[in-house]
Amino acid sequence: MRDALDATPYDALLLLSFGGPEGPDDVVPFLENVTRGRGIPKERLKEVGQHYFLFGGVSPINDQNRALLDALRKDFADHGLGLPIYWGNRNWAPYLTDTLREMVADGHRRILVLATSAYASYSGCRQYRENLAESLAALEAEGLEVPRIDKLRHYFNHPGFLEPMIDGVLASLAELPEEVRDGAHIAFSTHSIPTASADTSGPVEGHGEGGAYVAQHLEVSRLIADAVRERTGVDHPWQLVYQSRSGAPHIPWLEPDICDHLEERHGSGVPAVVIAPIGFVSDHMEVLYDLDTEAKAKAAELGLPMRRSATVGDDPRFAAAVRDLVLERAAVERGQQVTPCALGALGAAHDVCPVGCCPARAPKPAAVGVDSPYA
Repeated sequence: MRDALDATPYDALLLLSFGGPEGPDDVVPFLENVTRGRGIPKERLKEVGQHYFLFGGVSPINDQNRALLDALRKDFADHGLGLPIYWGNRNWAPYLTDTLREMVADGHRRILVLATSAYASYSGCRQYRENLAESLAALEAEGLEVPRIDKLRHYFNHPGFLEPMIDGVLASLAELPEEVRDGAHIAFSTHSIPTASADTSGPVEGHGEGGAYVAQHLEVSRLIADAVRERTGVDHPWQLVYQSRSGAPHIPWLEPDICDHLEERHGSGVPAVVIAPIGFVSDHMEVLYDLDTEAKAKAAELGLPMRRSATVGDDPRFAAAVRDLVLERAAVERGQQVTPCALGALGAAHDVCPVGCCPARAPKPAAVGVDSPYA
């Protein structure tokens, strides 16, 4: 972690997230925001929204972001870093444009963004960049001074992100019956995306089968599995699996699906499984439904002992990692030599997204990249 608590030239941090409904009446309007431009009928959205209605129409993501905000503000204050922190969402209140308008009114002109996605992909990075460009264009159209915005690098291999997940897997293994514990398989789970999107994730020179999206998740899986082996003396078999697939069935998406994987592992004689949702920062709806509801039910049907490990959430180590990332990027902007904090073979991700990184199917302006219209 950095010793010098100097965030200049930045004067604020923006926590940028997906957003979620906070009551039954919010569900369909929220899904309309998420799917805008795709022409999906309202009746179909009501069907999709059943996942939310099972939980009273409330997604946990907003409360989890409030908890993360509190953790970040506490960490910054405890360490004397006087950087105000704001929160904005892509698809629900507080909306990104409203938050940026508030930040400008408060006098902020150099803003750092922390996105609640640790990996490279269109939906996990470039789409946030497109939303930022749209919001900045809206401020410009209102005659407001447009702030300069930079985005923190992908933090999938920062120790402050990895350590809480390692502890979560260890805790889940400890909860399994002793007679099946050492033979337990670890299923590292993340959001499935179309294979075409995965193949073009990350910088152009790294494009290939699975792209940066799969490579980064495999790296995190390996780092966690290695740490578990070092701390327990047991070499647990593991695999990267996927969940939360959506979209047309004829379009190839990353596989295997977690429930199919549980069936396959059970058929091969695995005595127990720990599911580690490494692709998610917090226990939001896709974790609660796809893992804690569907995958749990599948494991019970199979008679397969299963535990689901915790996501990072508002763990103080993650808050400290964000502070480190802020100070690292600030030092880079001041022209100082910096040693990025990153574990594993992939090293630290780029600070500024290059041209062609995680391209969209239909090109749109994207902020905080080499090709940003708001450099």
